[in-house]
Amino acid sequence: MSDKKKSLVKSGLILSIMTFASRIMGLIREMTKAAFLGTSAYADAFGIAFMIPNLFRRLFAENSISVAFIPTFKGYLEEKNKAQNEEEKERLRSETQNFISSTLTLVTFLTAIVTVLGILLANFIVPFFFKGDSDALLLKEASFLTRIMFPYLFVISIAAFFQGILNGEKIFAPSGFTPVIFNALVIASTYLLTPLLVKIQSSQAAIRFFASSADLSYEALAARAMSAGVLIGGIFQALFQLPFVLKTKWKPCLTSLKKAFTNPGTKKVIALIVPTIVGMAAYQLNDAVSTAVAGKIATGTVASLQYSLRLQELILGIFAVSIGTVILPDLSGLAKNKNWEAFNQMLSGAVKIIILITVPVTFYSLLWGKEIISLIYKSRIFDDNSVLQTLEVFRFHIAGLLFIAANRIITPAFYSQSNTKLPTLAGIISMIVNMVLAILLSFFMEGKGIALALSISSAINTLLLFIFMKKLEAMEYKKIALTLLVYTIKIALFSIIACLPLYFLKPLLMNAFDGHNRFYSYGFPVIISAAIFGITGILLLFIFRDKTALAMTGSVKRKFLKK
Repeated sequence: MSDKKKSLVKSGLILSIMTFASRIMGLIREMTKAAFLGTSAYADAFGIAFMIPNLFRRLFAENSISVAFIPTFKGYLEEKNKAQNEEEKERLRSETQNFISSTLTLVTFLTAIVTVLGILLANFIVPFFFKGDSDALLLKEASFLTRIMFPYLFVISIAAFFQGILNGEKIFAPSGFTPVIFNALVIASTYLLTPLLVKIQSSQAAIRFFASSADLSYEALAARAMSAGVLIGGIFQALFQLPFVLKTKWKPCLTSLKKAFTNPGTKKVIALIVPTIVGMAAYQLNDAVSTAVAGKIATGTVASLQYSLRLQELILGIFAVSIGTVILPDLSGLAKNKNWEAFNQMLSGAVKIIILITVPVTFYSLLWGKEIISLIYKSRIFDDNSVLQTLEVFRFHIAGLLFIAANRIITPAFYSQSNTKLPTLAGIISMIVNMVLAILLSFFMEGKGIALALSISSAINTLLLFIFMKKLEAMEYKKIALTLLVYTIKIALFSIIACLPLYFLKPLLMNAFDGHNRFYSYGFPVIISAAIFGITGILLLFIFRDKTALAMTGSVKRKFLKK
């Protein structure tokens, strides 16, 4: 295996370990939400209120920084490293600093405008996501929660900008750790502020931010507490990364709007962003339509979809996002140096790692989904009905796990060659498919139809990306596609074989641990079954000498031997 592929595996493992804690905390955050809100109307209200600023967060933060800022910033760094003398290096460093200041100015200016508009227009936006006969108090609370959380867009966009600088410098750990802080603060706020709000309301204290002229339910007060935690957590995500940014010697400062818009680097960023914004706008519209459809189906549909997606995102966050984050700067460097052989090998190796992880997880989750959901979420007001409601959509969500993960790995191949139009086109087509299917399937399948629509559209997006690869320079797309298809079939067969003993052991395991609390009754069967499944799968991989598994194992061994 080439040095670049080894580097990818090693970097992916390091970042995955650093990210693992944050994803676990994210899951605990959802467990907290399930315990305090369940699948109640206020769980839907919180989910909708948080979704609205998140639509813009993905547009301004995750998308624009990753696809436009990092490749451009990486280009500045490459030029600086190639400088022949100190004078030239200093000139290029000054240009890079001006680019950083200009980009930060644009990010803060645009997100500040959207944040103010979001707060002012919350009462008009929120009703689109609820049934026409929804309770007036519920709509009022959803608008209030939206106003609390909209400033999160501003602070998290700054945090994403800091992450872009760090990732461009190949510093991944701090950004991978910031979600731990965010989730910890949301959890702490929910547990600490909820009883405080209950006490304030019962004492009729005149604190209008927390109290209300009408008595609010426990779930409504918990939603307020969790919303406050979201804003607090976002602020600390930005603050935590700032010292690490300063250590790189780059200064995150503001400049004039004129300089920001006329800077050559920001002009390039804007040129990259514009077609991407179109695609992301389609994606966000799709997300909004799906949520609006879910909000009009039945109480708890929005919440159950979000609980299900959180389980899916646990895997995506640990592996797909980590590898995607690591691969973008490296692919950009390989593309700039026109090292196409290493480019193709790195991309193929990254997708193989994703297949090796997501395909077995999909099969195991389909067999043990109910027990996993019960173990994680079942508590307080999250009862058996909530479990079944979440399980119904989870089975259709998990079916698309491979495609969603693969998209996050393949897309950087386009971005690294400054090609944002083709993945944008693929995104627009798949999102239109998703919207149409979500609306149509919801009539027959309700929440399950929305989940199935996402999985189908994700598969279409993957297919389109492979078709569009022929437009990239020196891309061996046919060879890569065939290799990955054969590998997927191979891992699927291994997964089916590993599932067979669990199918027959499942009733025995559940009966053996039945009658206790959820951690005992569901925890032990899930742990034991996962161990059996994992051991069986690993044995199959090593018996058949799977190169990707051997490469990952070798990387881990070398890392520990160095210690």
